[in-house]
Amino acid sequence: MYQNFFSDYLVKLQESNQQWWKDLEQGKAAVNTPLNKAIQEQSLEDTAKLLEGAANQPAAMLQIQMQWWEQQMQIWQNVALAANKEEIVTPEKDDKRFQDKGWQDEVFYNFIKQSYLLFGRTYLETINAVEGLDDKAKERLNFFSRQAINAMSPSNFVGTNPELLKLTMEKNGENLVKGLQSLQEDIESSSDILKVRMTNNNAFRIGEDIANTQGDVVFQNELFELIQYRPLTKTVNATPLLIVPPFINKYYILDLREKNSMVRWLVEQGHTVFMMSWRNPGVEQKDVEFGDYVTEGVVKAVSAIEDITGQSQINAAGYCIGGTVLASTIAYYAAKRMKARIKSASFFTTLLDFAQPGEVGAYINDSVISAIELQNTARGYMDGRSLSVTFSLLRENSLYWNYYIDNYLKGNSPVDFDLLYWNSDSTNVAAATHNFMLRELYLNNKLVQDKSVKVGGVWIDLNKIKIPTYFISTKEDHIALWQGTYRGALNVGGNKTFVLGESGHIAGIVNHPAKGKYGYWVNDELSESADEWFESAEHTAGSWWTHWDEWLSAYNPKEKIEPYAQGSENFPVLGVAPGNYVKQVLPIQPETEAKPAAKKARAKADA
Repeated sequence: MYQNFFSDYLVKLQESNQQWWKDLEQGKAAVNTPLNKAIQEQSLEDTAKLLEGAANQPAAMLQIQMQWWEQQMQIWQNVALAANKEEIVTPEKDDKRFQDKGWQDEVFYNFIKQSYLLFGRTYLETINAVEGLDDKAKERLNFFSRQAINAMSPSNFVGTNPELLKLTMEKNGENLVKGLQSLQEDIESSSDILKVRMTNNNAFRIGEDIANTQGDVVFQNELFELIQYRPLTKTVNATPLLIVPPFINKYYILDLREKNSMVRWLVEQGHTVFMMSWRNPGVEQKDVEFGDYVTEGVVKAVSAIEDITGQSQINAAGYCIGGTVLASTIAYYAAKRMKARIKSASFFTTLLDFAQPGEVGAYINDSVISAIELQNTARGYMDGRSLSVTFSLLRENSLYWNYYIDNYLKGNSPVDFDLLYWNSDSTNVAAATHNFMLRELYLNNKLVQDKSVKVGGVWIDLNKIKIPTYFISTKEDHIALWQGTYRGALNVGGNKTFVLGESGHIAGIVNHPAKGKYGYWVNDELSESADEWFESAEHTAGSWWTHWDEWLSAYNPKEKIEPYAQGSENFPVLGVAPGNYVKQVLPIQPETEAKPAAKKARAKADA
C-alpha cells in the first residue's frame, strides 16, 4: 500500500529541510528577527504577571481547575466508557475544523476533540479570571495564547485527524508528497513568515479577468496612477467621484469582476469615477511618508480631476487607511485655508481614532513597534507578504490553518477565487510610512489630538472638517473595529451619517445589491456611545450601496450632463486602465532607469 510513499515523502521532506536551512542562513527565516524577539520578551513579561496574579488568588484558580477536571472526567465517562455521542463540549458555530463524521462517531477522535476544546476554553477563561492584569496585557495573552492553542489543534495533524488519516491511506500518501511540494514552493515565495497560498496565483489576469472596468490612466507620479473610468450611461452626474483605496492593498478589491465590482456599479448609476492606484513601494521609496500620500497623493488627484472635468468641487470616498488619508487631506485643506475642494466625504471601515483598533492591538506596544521600526528601517519597507499573514492570523482558523490543511496535508490545489487572489496580491508599505502609522497613529493615537500630526507643514485638526460625511463600517470587522470607527466619526465636524453593515471588513463593503446578501443599520442620531447608537438603529435588508448612492445624490446637481472627455490637455491619457502600478508583484525588484518617453509623460503630468 505504501510501496513508494515513504521514499518519495522523505525525499520531498529532505528538499524542504534543505530549503529551510538555506533561507535561515540568508536571514530569510523569522527565528532571530528583532520582531520575534520583542514578541517573545513581551509574552514572557505578560506571562509572569499572569502567574503572579494567579498565585494571589488560589481559590479562584482552584475552582477553575476543578471545573476543568470534572468536565474532563465527564468526557471520559461519556465517550470512552459509555460510547455516548452526547458531547460535553461542542465547537463554536463558526468552527469548521471538526465537521467530518469521524470526530463524532469514532470514540478516539471524539475524546481528543472534546478534550482539546475544553483545554483551550479553560486556558482562556483562566487568563480572563486573573485580577490585577491590565486590559492590554489580557488582550495580548488572549491573542497569542489563542494562536498557540489553535496551532496545536488535532485537526492540524494527520495522526489525530480522522479525515486526513483516511485520505492518506486511500491515496497511498500521495497527498502528503504533493503537499510537501506546495510547502516548498510557498517557502520560496514567502518573506520572513510562511505565507500559505489561498488561491491559484495564475488564475486571474489583471485588466482582463479582474480590474477590467474600462478606463484610462490620466495621471502618474512616483506615488500613484489616476484612473478615469469610461461612462456607461448617456448622461452623468455633474460632480465627479474620487475613490482613495488603502495603500496597504491594491485598489481592485473595488473592481474585481462585473458581478461584484463597486466601480462598475457606480459608473452604471451615472457617476464619473476616478480611482487612485498606489505604487507598490520598494527600497527606493523607503523615505515616503504618510503626509506624502496627502500632498503628493490625494491633493494631486483632486487637482487633476478639477482640470479634466472643469468642476471646482468633487465628492470623495476612502477605504480603510485610504479613508484616514482622505480625512487628513480635508483637514490639510482647512489648515491651509483653501477652498472646500471636496464637497462630501465617505469613509469605508476607516479608523480616525485608533484607541480601539481591534485584534491588531495585540501587536501595539512600544517594544514590538520598536522592533518593527528597526526591521523596516533596515529593509526599507514593511514586506507586504508578512503583513498579509499578520492579518490572516487575526482569523487564523478560517484564513490560515484551513489552507495549511487543504494545501499541505490534503494535497489539494488552491481554488480559483477572485477575492482570495486579491488578498494574496500583497503590497509593501514604505518604511517611513509604516513606522509613522504604528507609533503615531496606533500607539499614540495622535490624529485625534490637537497639534500632534503635521502634514505639508501644517497641523492637522479633524474638527476642522465641516463638510458632510458618510461613515460605513461593518459589524464583524476584525481589522477596524466598528466601535473604533464610530469614535472616529465623532471627531469630525459637519453633518455626519453613520451606517453599520453586516459581515466583515471586505465582504460587508463589497456587497453588490444584486446579491441581496447583507443588510445594514442606520440611526440618524449619533450618541456618545456606539452601543447606545446601535440599540436604537433600524435594520434594513439589502446592500448599503443603494443607501449611499441616495446620500450622494444630495451632493450632485439634479440635472445630469453629457459625459466628460477622457483626460484633458494638461492631463492627457497615458494608457488604458488598469495601468502599470497595480501589476507590480512582490518581491519588488530594484528599479532600472525609466525609459525617456515614460519620464517625459510623468514630467508633463507633474507640471
